[in-house]
Amino acid sequence: MPKSIHPKDALNFHKKGKPGKLEISPTKPLTTARDLSLAYSPGVAIPCLEIEKKPSSAYDYTSKGNMVAVISNGTAVLGLGNIGALASKPVMEGKAVLFKRFADIDGIDLEVNTEDADEFINSVKVLSKTWGGINLEDIKAPECFIIEEKLSELLDIPVFHDDQHGTAIIAAAGLINALDITNRTIDNFTMVINGAGAAGIACAELLNAMGMPKKNIIMCDTKGVIHRDRTDLNQWKSAHAASTKKRSLADALKGADVAFGLSVKGAFTKEMMKVMAPKPIVFAMANPDPEITPEELKKIRPDAIIATGRSDYPNQVNNVLGFPFIFRGALDARASRINMEMKIAATNALAQLARQDVPDEVSAAYSGVELHYGPEYIIPTPFDPRLITTVPPAVAKAAADSGVAQKPVKDDVTYRRELAMRLDQTASMIQMLSARVKDNPKKMVFAEGEEERIIRAAYQWSKDGYGSSILIGRKSRVLNAIENLGLDPNLEGIEILNAKISKRNAHYTDFLYSRLQRSGFLKRDCVRLIHQDRNSFAACVVATGDADAMVTGTTRNYYASLKDIKRVVAIEKNKLLFGLSIMITRSRTLFIADSTVIHTPTSEELADIAIQAANEARALGHTPRVALLSFANFGNPTMKGTERIHEAIEILNKRKVDFEYDGEMSADVALNKELLELYPFSGLSEPANILIMPGLHSANIAAKLLGQVGGGEVIGPILNGFSKSIQIMPIGANVSEILNYAMFAAHDATLLKVKNNNALSKVGNK
Repeated sequence: MPKSIHPKDALNFHKKGKPGKLEISPTKPLTTARDLSLAYSPGVAIPCLEIEKKPSSAYDYTSKGNMVAVISNGTAVLGLGNIGALASKPVMEGKAVLFKRFADIDGIDLEVNTEDADEFINSVKVLSKTWGGINLEDIKAPECFIIEEKLSELLDIPVFHDDQHGTAIIAAAGLINALDITNRTIDNFTMVINGAGAAGIACAELLNAMGMPKKNIIMCDTKGVIHRDRTDLNQWKSAHAASTKKRSLADALKGADVAFGLSVKGAFTKEMMKVMAPKPIVFAMANPDPEITPEELKKIRPDAIIATGRSDYPNQVNNVLGFPFIFRGALDARASRINMEMKIAATNALAQLARQDVPDEVSAAYSGVELHYGPEYIIPTPFDPRLITTVPPAVAKAAADSGVAQKPVKDDVTYRRELAMRLDQTASMIQMLSARVKDNPKKMVFAEGEEERIIRAAYQWSKDGYGSSILIGRKSRVLNAIENLGLDPNLEGIEILNAKISKRNAHYTDFLYSRLQRSGFLKRDCVRLIHQDRNSFAACVVATGDADAMVTGTTRNYYASLKDIKRVVAIEKNKLLFGLSIMITRSRTLFIADSTVIHTPTSEELADIAIQAANEARALGHTPRVALLSFANFGNPTMKGTERIHEAIEILNKRKVDFEYDGEMSADVALNKELLELYPFSGLSEPANILIMPGLHSANIAAKLLGQVGGGEVIGPILNGFSKSIQIMPIGANVSEILNYAMFAAHDATLLKVKNNNALSKVGNK
């Protein structure tokens, strides 16, 4: 169990709502008697008879062509070992979710309760007509080799053991680039692979197929070098036995150019690394703890290029870069197998992608840091939106060229366009935000620090590397809750502040009194607020610079919390305070404003909201397209109440803003490309992704309706316009939601800091 995840959070995540992570949803309307007759009896008989006559038409009339089975017997699950078929189900469901998330493939998990390879093979064989492909997962060696090889022979659909080939493909892609950077070639370097399991053997076989001489690889297992004099080798290990006098891992690494670790924490010692060749390439891929950490390696070998399996270091060897996109290409070409040519094509596509200019949305995931091909960037990131249009076409082409494509892709340009439309590349907003915050950790104030959910969120904030946490509450109660939760009371990065006895209270009181003394507040009123109101105290901590950002709201009404904070924190100069709700669906991301603060915005306020919302969307990696909504479309019908919208458009015209916008328009026109094309004069080239509502009622109702019935997730409202970074959560927010709000607060804190630094720089230059 990763230390950053509390067991209760993991269990609640899987139990909440519908248990598990998958459900089946119909793709056809089933609302009338005729619909039901077409979907089932008697209409369903027609495609059944067509498939009987022509079996390949199953791809046309059923979900077979977009369905992959994720199959395991639970004998080698993650780092948990042989936990059995049933206990592996959460992992297999998770793999199916990744197929959907990254490549729009419908994955279905299947847990086979046997450790007998022949029984497993037969079980899958008799069910195989159901799916378009099979992803074998978490099956121990050597059975995994037997099962994959036999099923590939028996079936006419792709069979792929991701633990072997997925790791090999991603690692080989990174290695190709590391060789290029260090002026080596695929046929001229020496390599040690520590770990002779499924992944280690697959790495060796892929690299051999790509042109690396077999004699240049030495493979090691727990007993040392796999050499030809050993008598304890199975057929898969013996195929990679080296003719060498070297017997230990340390001996093998002397003078080696490359070390691949697919073993255990600490397997690569500093002494071993010191004797490698100049500019060594080290892939320490043990998870969660690598064979040697980048920090340890860089101290002794600053000339090294290193990759790990971890997301908190550069060059992550992450299988999610491979399997969804490999299967996407294989399914679309209707490949009968995934052969070596297709694996090499995927490897080369990933390697070449890392050499291209990195798009803005990827840089946005890393706090705007520009990623460039080099020692710290040899493998694309999972956030790269080009993966879906890069890897599947390469795999599909290789399938056709090698003769295993039963329906070759004929028009590459059209195919890439279809791939781009399969997924909304903005659906990874939270993951991108997470990566950005980790690059710029923040001190976060959790105002309701005695609440169990808040404490768990604060601990995860610190554990996951987002920054440090301040819990506002009575120390005895907070510590008692921490003890009940089984958390470490001495965790570094967690601070507890009691508003009543803080040593900074005099400073906070003076600050608050300076703000409120001309608003009818006496100093004793400010003392009372600081001592007794956690929101006021927490906001002062942030306002005076003792912390970077703050979240609150899980125990109080939203508007009561907002009132508390507005007393303490000023609105940013030349800005409005408003709420921005964000809806993320599979097909699009929408920003809706103002959903919380301004009841009936004036035309000037509508224009200001549009500009601030566009800036926020752009900061999150989106190209803003703003629609100012109404019940009418460009004056039809003409009715009283639309003047504010007209005037707001005129204001935006005069300000010469740098984003697309238009209005007044109805929501369906703003969001539907075909309807939008009926108005060729519109300033929107594509459907809008920012909806500016004419009033608080419509914005709030729309956001909450979408959250309940819209088929997506609504985040927010996110407050925009405070001079300090503060977010208010809904009452009852769970730990994941609390962390999401905290990430938005931290993200805004970074933007505010950059903006203030730029302003100071301009003043200095003057």
